[in-house]
Amino acid sequence: MTARPLLGALLTAGALLTACHSSIEGSPVTSPPSLTEPTFPTPRPSRSSPTPSPSTTTPPATTTSQAPPGAAALEPTNGYVFIQTKSGKTRCQISSREVGCESDFTNSPIVDGAPANGVRVSTGGQIHWVLGNLGDIPAVTLDYRPYRALGWTVDAGSDGTRFTNDATGHGMVVAVQGVESF
Repeated sequence: MTARPLLGALLTAGALLTACHSSIEGSPVTSPPSLTEPTFPTPRPSRSSPTPSPSTTTPPATTTSQAPPGAAALEPTNGYVFIQTKSGKTRCQISSREVGCESDFTNSPIVDGAPANGVRVSTGGQIHWVLGNLGDIPAVTLDYRPYRALGWTVDAGSDGTRFTNDATGHGMVVAVQGVESF
C-alpha cells in the first residue's frame, strides 16, 4: 500500500520537473554598455510661475548684488527651490549654498568617461561638472523674467539662465550650449 502513494508522488514530481524545463535556442543580444541613465518620460508635476505678492515691508538689502525690481519670489520646499526653463531643456535645484542644473549640454567636459550632464556653482563662483539626475522634482517652470530664491537672483532668458548669489555677486549662466561662471 505504501508503494502506490510513493509511485504517485514520484510520477507527479517527474511531470512537474519535465513541464518546468524549457530551452530556447539562439544567442542573447544586448545593447552596448552606457554610462548614462536611461531616458524615458518621467512625469513631473507642473506648477505655474508664482506671481509676485505685493509687499509693503521689504527689508533693506545688505548684499553685493541687488535683484531687479519686480523679481518674483520662489518659495523653497525642504530648503530647496526646483525650477525648469521655459523650454524644458534645463532643470535646476537651488539651495542657499549652491545651484545645480542638469541639461543635455552640447559641449560638456568628460566626467568618469561620459559627457557631464550636470553642473553646479557655489556661492563663491566655483563650477563643478557632474553626472547625475535630479529625478522627479517638483519644478516650477520659469518665464523670461527675474526671480529670487534662497539668496540667489535668477534671471531667465531665451539665451540662458543667469544665477547670481546676492551676497557674493558670483554665479553662472547656464544654457544648453555651455556654462559660464563669474
